[in-house]
Amino acid sequence: MKHLTLLLLLFAAQLASAQDWAKAKLEKSPRHREWVTVKHDGRSVETFVVYPESKSKTPVVLVIHEIFGMTDWVQDLADQLAEAGYIAVAPDLLSGMGPNGGRSSAFTQDKVMEAINHLNPDQITADLNAVADYGKKLPASNGKLFVTGYCWGGGQSFRFATNRNDLAAAFVFYGVPPEKAAMARITAPVYGFYAGDDARIDATLPEATQNMKAAGKTFEPITYEGAGHGFMRAGEAPDASEPNRKARTEAWARWKSLLAK
Repeated sequence: MKHLTLLLLLFAAQLASAQDWAKAKLEKSPRHREWVTVKHDGRSVETFVVYPESKSKTPVVLVIHEIFGMTDWVQDLADQLAEAGYIAVAPDLLSGMGPNGGRSSAFTQDKVMEAINHLNPDQITADLNAVADYGKKLPASNGKLFVTGYCWGGGQSFRFATNRNDLAAAFVFYGVPPEKAAMARITAPVYGFYAGDDARIDATLPEATQNMKAAGKTFEPITYEGAGHGFMRAGEAPDASEPNRKARTEAWARWKSLLAK
């Protein structure tokens, strides 16, 4: 157990240092970005919003962060979505849950993962719905809504599709599927992005594919061979492995193509 704890702490430290490049990229972005507070049912959800440079109204993409919380990489990814022509709204689902009522940044990295794992599913859904509603009502929005998520957030994006009937599409990056019974409520196509070297998540794909097909739902997963879990982040890092870099490039191209359909 002590060895496992040490490995987790080392991994967390590596993750934190790997975020420096993302923060540097974000600081150079010309796009308008801001933190807003979305209130609902007595809660205040701190949400990162980035706008594209566009003359016309654009769709909204709800971004659900990894189990590491609202990191610099998530914010940089939101900026990249805006660069591609979409309003990105990324809620910090640990808003008000941290020490002294803080959000993700108030936790140490080992504690942020623990806190996310203990979030109430109903609260998650309510937070996501509130932020989605906020995004759709923005004057610059054209009313079309997408959702995407990564790692833990990937599973939440799949689950959100079972609870939101106005989604244009859901994009699941290496996340677990919802329960079979919940899939009957999905109304949007679901597109999956998975890593070849990720047996824990990949083991869920055959049953998920079968269950979605039985429910008459669209589910199109693609697996990127040689890539590891978290390749969308790891594939951008300066020390990225070639399989992760390749998977990230191909997944991003596919994602933008699907968003534009």
